[in-house]
Amino acid sequence: MKKVLVTGGTGLVGKALQDVIKNEQPSDEEWFFAGSKDADLTNLVATQALFEKVKPTHVIHLAAMVGGLFHNMNNNLDFLRNNLLINDHVLQTAHELGCTKVVSCLSTCIFPDKTSYPIDETMVHNGPPHASNYGYSYAKRLIDIQNHAYHDKYGHLYTSVIPCNIFGPHDNYKPDVSHVIPGMINRMHKLRTEQPDMPETEKVFTVYGSGKPLRQFIYSLDLAKLMIWVLRNYNSVEPIVLSVDESAEVTIYEVAEAIAKAFNFKGKLICDTSKADGQYKKTASNAKLRSLLPDFKFTDFKEAIEASVLWYTTNYDQARN
Repeated sequence: MKKVLVTGGTGLVGKALQDVIKNEQPSDEEWFFAGSKDADLTNLVATQALFEKVKPTHVIHLAAMVGGLFHNMNNNLDFLRNNLLINDHVLQTAHELGCTKVVSCLSTCIFPDKTSYPIDETMVHNGPPHASNYGYSYAKRLIDIQNHAYHDKYGHLYTSVIPCNIFGPHDNYKPDVSHVIPGMINRMHKLRTEQPDMPETEKVFTVYGSGKPLRQFIYSLDLAKLMIWVLRNYNSVEPIVLSVDESAEVTIYEVAEAIAKAFNFKGKLICDTSKADGQYKKTASNAKLRSLLPDFKFTDFKEAIEASVLWYTTNYDQARN
């Protein structure tokens, strides 16, 4: 019987994993989803206590200090220190308790700022990351280094996945820390519900930046399915990119249009070019994933946006606003 511990198990991806596992009801696996209330993973003793309680054979490591562009720009030291502590505590405790496999979650923002595109798994360490989030990026890169070190010294199968930008139900919508899609969903909802006497056709929604940067977005439920596949079937210490196809890349302005349509917003969209754009693009290749799992069907972006907006408006009182 596999006992799977999911760190960060109550966040965006953790909730998606919960939904997929609830649907599957695997008879040979027990899953434990740990949130920040279960253990402070920056504390080694608390991390060890969690592992002793669950006694996992497998770990999906999602827990991290995360945030959007502006939160990262202002807090690089905190992102570096907290994530270094979390990752070291989880991997070392997994080693001490004899866990069979650990799958850690990285991010495409860890790739070099100056690089050729599309980026792939072999290019993670080829140069400095973008200056806006170097603290988070270097901490996440070091998971890959640690995975290899545990493999070299002990033969452990500790590996990592590199998803593109993730969105879906149960996201973090808090304005100061949210990523682009939940941030826009929160602001659009606010704009539509405030000033009820103003005709919606006169309301203006502001897209931060030029709207031109390109991004690949993966729906959280798609990512959950792929991560479960990695846990069960992917047996290499080398990282694997979990991303939609390159052809699915969209501009930030197109994201705003999709969200506006999902809300049935009748007002105007404008771009505030005084705000930072961040990286122009970070196109990732999923060729490795496609070679191993050629028939995987990703959820259509606009459909996934509609589902995410519906979840938010339905569960507004429980959402992380």
